[in-house]
Amino acid sequence: MTEATGIVGEFLSLKDETDAELLAMQCGDFYEFFGDDAEVVGEELDLKVTSKSSQGQSYPMAGVPYDDLTPYLTGLVERGYRVAVAEQYETEGGHAREIERVVTPGTLLETRDADAQYLAAIVAADRSVDLDSSASGAHAEWSSGDTSSRSATDDADVAYGLAFADVTTGQFLVASAADVDEVLTECYRFGPVEVLPGPAVRNDDELLGALRERTDAALSLHDAEAFAPKRAAHTVREQFGAEPVDRLALPEPTVAAAGAVLSYVAETAAGVLASMTRLRTHHGDDHVTLDATTQRNLELTETMQGERDGSLFDTIDHTDSSAGARLLAEWLKRPSRSLDTLERRQKSVAALASAALARDEIREALGETADLERLASRATHGSADARALCSVRDTLAVLPRLAEAIESAPELADSPLSEIVDEPDREAAATLRESLAAALAAEPPSTITQGGVIQHGYDDELDELIERHEELRAWLDSLADRESNQHGLSHVSVGRNKTDGYYIQVGRSAADGVPDHYEEIKQLKNSKRFTTPELDEKEREILRLEERRHDLEYDLFCELRERVADCAELLQDVGRTLATVDALASLASHAAANGWIRPDLHDGDGINIEAGRHPVVEQTTEFVPNDARLGRVGSVTDGAAESWADRAAELRADANSSGAGSGDEPRFVVVTGPNMSGKSTYMRQVACIVLLAQVGSFVPAREAEIGLVDGIFTRVGALDELAQGRSTFMVEMNELSNILHAATEDSLVILDEVGRGTATYDGISIAWAATEYLHNEVGAKTLFATHYHELTSLGEHLPRVANVHVAADERDGDVTFLRTIREGPTDRSYGIHVADLAGVPDPVVDRARDVLDRLREEKAIEARGGGSAEPVQAVFDLESGTMQTASASGAPPSGGPGAEGGNRDAATTDGGAASAEQADAQPADPPALDPDTEAVLDELASLDVNGTAPIELASRIQELQDRLDGAEQ
Repeated sequence: MTEATGIVGEFLSLKDETDAELLAMQCGDFYEFFGDDAEVVGEELDLKVTSKSSQGQSYPMAGVPYDDLTPYLTGLVERGYRVAVAEQYETEGGHAREIERVVTPGTLLETRDADAQYLAAIVAADRSVDLDSSASGAHAEWSSGDTSSRSATDDADVAYGLAFADVTTGQFLVASAADVDEVLTECYRFGPVEVLPGPAVRNDDELLGALRERTDAALSLHDAEAFAPKRAAHTVREQFGAEPVDRLALPEPTVAAAGAVLSYVAETAAGVLASMTRLRTHHGDDHVTLDATTQRNLELTETMQGERDGSLFDTIDHTDSSAGARLLAEWLKRPSRSLDTLERRQKSVAALASAALARDEIREALGETADLERLASRATHGSADARALCSVRDTLAVLPRLAEAIESAPELADSPLSEIVDEPDREAAATLRESLAAALAAEPPSTITQGGVIQHGYDDELDELIERHEELRAWLDSLADRESNQHGLSHVSVGRNKTDGYYIQVGRSAADGVPDHYEEIKQLKNSKRFTTPELDEKEREILRLEERRHDLEYDLFCELRERVADCAELLQDVGRTLATVDALASLASHAAANGWIRPDLHDGDGINIEAGRHPVVEQTTEFVPNDARLGRVGSVTDGAAESWADRAAELRADANSSGAGSGDEPRFVVVTGPNMSGKSTYMRQVACIVLLAQVGSFVPAREAEIGLVDGIFTRVGALDELAQGRSTFMVEMNELSNILHAATEDSLVILDEVGRGTATYDGISIAWAATEYLHNEVGAKTLFATHYHELTSLGEHLPRVANVHVAADERDGDVTFLRTIREGPTDRSYGIHVADLAGVPDPVVDRARDVLDRLREEKAIEARGGGSAEPVQAVFDLESGTMQTASASGAPPSGGPGAEGGNRDAATTDGGAASAEQADAQPADPPALDPDTEAVLDELASLDVNGTAPIELASRIQELQDRLDGAEQ
């Protein structure tokens, strides 16, 4: 095959130099794609694909205008492509091109929304000593690098290092993780768009599969050498300085992850390293643990269907800037455990909520702001145009307006808001704003190479050029009138185009009378075009002036942009301040509009919520508020949750008599009640209220006292992952396992059904054991909704377990769910009523009621439609926990109770009592029972099944079974 030459050959040669999937190569005023790249771009972006010939062969070709590359580039990267960009430059022989940058999902500056765009790296620890040796005093060491600054304890707890960088804002965070679950939790929290797996992680199929499954991140390979400990440490120190790195004492895998991210950003030529000015650590101890399951179940930033509308964030987001929305979402996904931080936010929200006019003034000002953090990154990258710098100028002007609004309102002046707006260097911000105001035109053009960017008075040389240029323009504007008057010509005009330059155009009827110094350059249908020596000279001067003006303006603009880039840290500070005020004002606006209250936060143990509401559900329905109380708390009001407190006192009294410690409060609440009655909503509202409190927000309640939690864990709903080989029940057990391993006594646990995806006895056993474990070993504050009513008896045996239920009103067969939480358990789930509401056919509902009645009366159930000649009846066998079958002719169920004593209530085809004829058809004289067996049956008949605790009931049944076995022998 003949190799391509020319532009196509150059394109293919450059493509071989990069591992990017696509290449955009500048060719004059266009970026062109050739070959397979053109086909891909044409299909993905709906571009017209033409062809280009080279060496007798045709190659597909597609292109986009030079100034319009960004949106096309964004579209390709968002579809997962890595795109190399080759720029054109002048040479002595013409033009040449080279790859200047590679744009990837994690290094894309131009985004379509306000969401953070994190690039992440994950590095697994490489231990050279078995961790078990730590028990004998030795500790694991890293395979290379200086470990003197790290403690053995810290190193032993670190299995993975992580780094997260947002190139659009310059944020750079590092974290450590003890296991894969923590890695996935952090990745779900930050939501990276691109992940760089370290050398060991690349071979971890399980972790890579989980990343693909739980995130939308693209996985990209980066040079393994970039992860090398010494090289990574050098890279990190070069970027952030030695002092921050030494002070933070980062574990080696964390340093390796950070170094790899910095190397990748540098290699892709994103040009934003200058905006990454601070190295921040993300510690689990600083924030509430929210695993991926909890974030999904509580619908923090998106609903179960993946929609933003209807999420908690969507409900409380009233921000007026993209940076404010991004910060508020960050607070929701990373609630704080710092009481000082939360109280500062609370005081600010309280002040803004009470000062309505000042709040409106602040929000109006914030609505005029741009995203300074992202503008700082664009400035350091060199992609910020004049309008972007104007946005910097205008946004910096908002800071003093905010400060003035806060200082003029007494409620705000006495709040932490006054300190927040003083955190940036306001004098430096004012100086930069004044410089931009003095330099930039009021409304500059979109391009920075065609002039009109710098305003008059900023540069003397530029002013002289512009004045001379304007003089020449004035001379040209009056040229047509002068020529017409001087030479008596009619239909005279002066114009300019790329082909002819400046020209004098004369109508054909007067063209023969032009003076001799006119030089004809073109004939048209109704006119002729001429030039003159003087016009040619003026044109050359104008072109020289325009070129010099454009070059000078561009140089002045670049100097100005570099100055803004040098102030990237200042812009980030100001941007963060504006975003903070915006997020706080959003919380205040929502609190004021919805009657939310300020919760009482403390470092203690308990949670006490009076008349709490679900923050999202209350927006769309008339919500019934409910109380909640967990752990040891002071009384919110005299009447708040008194029934629960009384119940706890009774339990403590019972526990004291059996040796249990005194002073226990209910920490584990079993929630029973009908299907669709609001159990799940109730528990989620408690979790949302606690989470909002640890964001610093007001909460939907009459009063609330919240002891800070270290984590919120939820197991809600049924979800299978069949593609990964996990059934609904396996997913449920995985979630339960994570909770039992990760929760602590300071955590809040929400369990909505456990053990429902397996056999009844298996499910009850798992739920029972999990309850005991959470109560006895973990001690977490727990709400557990269940239809296993057997679990409610634990409230009589475990000192910190209490029962509540969702009330229902049943009258004349109609059921009304009251949505109200009341003390004590319930033994009804009203599942058949819910089936009726769902539109299940009436015959099915009626038959279900019939079966339920017979089960309650301990009667046999006929299995209809089995195809046999006679009906088959079934009885629930307590001993085996299964349904045992028998024919309607009276044959006893195999292995069931009827095998011994017969079935005293034979089922009929209509579900009623047996007829006389049917009775006659049955054996008249059943075999006589021996006295011991009769005694057992009598005791069994008198046993109160509903009123006996499951453990005691099982023991009693086993005793009776032993006596029966003895009687048979």
